[in-house]
Amino acid sequence: MYVDSHCHLSYPELVDDWPRIRAAMQTAQVDRALCICTTLEEFECVHALALDNVNLWCTVGVHPDNEGVAEPTLQTLIELAGREKVVGIGETGLDYYDMQGRKGGRSIADMEWQRERFRTHIRAARQVRKPLVIHTRDSAQATLQILAEEGEDGARNLAGGVFHCFAEDVAVARQVLEMGYYISFSGIVTFKNAKALKEVAQFVPLDRMLIETDSPYLAPVPYRGKVNNPSYVVHVAEHIAQLRGITPQAVGEATSRNFANLFTGVQA
Repeated sequence: MYVDSHCHLSYPELVDDWPRIRAAMQTAQVDRALCICTTLEEFECVHALALDNVNLWCTVGVHPDNEGVAEPTLQTLIELAGREKVVGIGETGLDYYDMQGRKGGRSIADMEWQRERFRTHIRAARQVRKPLVIHTRDSAQATLQILAEEGEDGARNLAGGVFHCFAEDVAVARQVLEMGYYISFSGIVTFKNAKALKEVAQFVPLDRMLIETDSPYLAPVPYRGKVNNPSYVVHVAEHIAQLRGITPQAVGEATSRNFANLFTGVQA
């Protein structure tokens, strides 16, 4: 009934606990999950999880904030995207968070390497006709601008995709939807102080919405602060259902259908 559209099962906190997590997913009626790749070095592990489990699929990409890792080329992304059960490109995008601190005092101009990496992913996705999984943090307008410049403007989309772990306001959500992209909600929407995001969860049409855990991070209430896993995506669905005055089953069915529509080749 439920699909976790974004999780990191290859991370040590989860991969070593996979048998228990798989059982918990079954109990919670979470019947599918998408394993997200964040480095090329990680890809083989992510891909193996997808191949070894009938209810898992994966992506290929390099997270915008990862440095000191193998840089993705257009040809590498295209080649790996052609492998069995690879259904998307990413996660990719831009991350301008804490420019003066974590980024060592760099300016936005200094982040051109991120923008070029993002463009490489977009071009690969357009060539293989597989959707983008987009990460944006403190960089929404720049992210949207680059997508438009690369032809992903809602009129000429060849890739499409999803803005994962959405944490922007309604104004940005409207722009994302106008460009033809889906919006995915994580456990953040269950947090008490996430008032603007709760408004977005009420605003986004049910047929343009996905749900996710981004596990092992961002566990939803009532597990906030603990290690997250795909079985907890049910709590995201329940909270969105409460905000919208519908049943969790309605959210689960709609987001599962959207997942299958976006990521072709994923069986129901």
